[in-house]
Amino acid sequence: MRKPLRMLGRGAAGLTLVVALGGCAALNPFNWFGGSDEARKPVPLTEISQSLQVRTLWQARVGSSKGFTLAPAVARGSVYAAAYDGTVVRLEEETGKEVWRIDVGDGLTGGVGSDGELVVVGTREGVVIALDNDGRVLWRARVSSEVLVAPVVAGDVVVVRSADSRLFALDARDGKRQWVYQRSAPALTVRSPAGLVVRGGYVFAGFAGGKLVAVDLKNGGLRWEGTVTLPRGTTELERVADVVGQPWVGDRAACAVAYQGRVSCFNLANGSQVWARDISSSAGLGVGTQNVYVSEDAGAVSAFDGASGGSLWRQDKLGNRQVSAPLPLGPEIVVGDVEGYVHWLARENGAFVARQATDGSPIRATPVPFAQGFIVQTTNGGIYALSAE
Repeated sequence: MRKPLRMLGRGAAGLTLVVALGGCAALNPFNWFGGSDEARKPVPLTEISQSLQVRTLWQARVGSSKGFTLAPAVARGSVYAAAYDGTVVRLEEETGKEVWRIDVGDGLTGGVGSDGELVVVGTREGVVIALDNDGRVLWRARVSSEVLVAPVVAGDVVVVRSADSRLFALDARDGKRQWVYQRSAPALTVRSPAGLVVRGGYVFAGFAGGKLVAVDLKNGGLRWEGTVTLPRGTTELERVADVVGQPWVGDRAACAVAYQGRVSCFNLANGSQVWARDISSSAGLGVGTQNVYVSEDAGAVSAFDGASGGSLWRQDKLGNRQVSAPLPLGPEIVVGDVEGYVHWLARENGAFVARQATDGSPIRATPVPFAQGFIVQTTNGGIYALSAE
């Protein structure tokens, strides 16, 4: 049985390490190698020329995430969101009006996943809860450990990732287990909401040790495995190199980024590496207009050419602001930060073009696009629908 050893610094949403040798420990990665609190403070924001008109379309509240990375889901005209205390809400996409609100009675740490008919969340005890579109609980199923990322509803299958490096395929009708994919974990692993993508009949997920895999959705068989990065260094801490955030999967390529590692893109057909560049991220990446955008540990946002991996630009004025993974939106790139600000960056050069405050609490999850713009959820439970003109 795993035993908590020590907790330092920020809450569970922050990047932490799990010790797989007889116990676990949650450690603040921003303080592993020393440094003063002053040095780790977010860089103050400077005045910008607001060349883009932005507005809040609507806002709502769901409840605190208690530091976990809970993200809203948008499907078939509705927005679904969850809070740590067990609250799940359905909102109208166009207006933010609340359709229903229920309490599932469990501490939620992963969610929300939905296809507009089935709504699925996960708990810190490893329970997966499925609701119908009217908020009625349909089934509960147990996986091997806590769920830190939103389950994915893919037709008649719900794919769930547990914190102990397992993927579970559950029957969408009753939650019965169909298959399990498991990988061995190194001595130290990043405890973060590493997501998964289902596309073309395969599940794409990144793992500890810097691996990205494609797994058959029907039976859990491995199609290919790609090396995002290789662990480097002499100590266990230096050798932590885990894929973080959600991988991106396109028509011909898949890309992922690792903590203390690299950003890499692979041939979708066979998993051969197309290119890789050294970089470290604890949030993840986004891909748009044939470019790859990465939020770095230090707070910078970097852009790479999607075909060659060549560096395009680097916006370094967000130091220590713990920015979310980027959301590319046409001419702009959007990120949230630790003080609840949303930043719009120009796609061509990374310059600031707009900024919007929310409720002052961190935006951990990647902004979620919808028809009129995008939606962010803060750790205090604010749901904001934002748009730019």
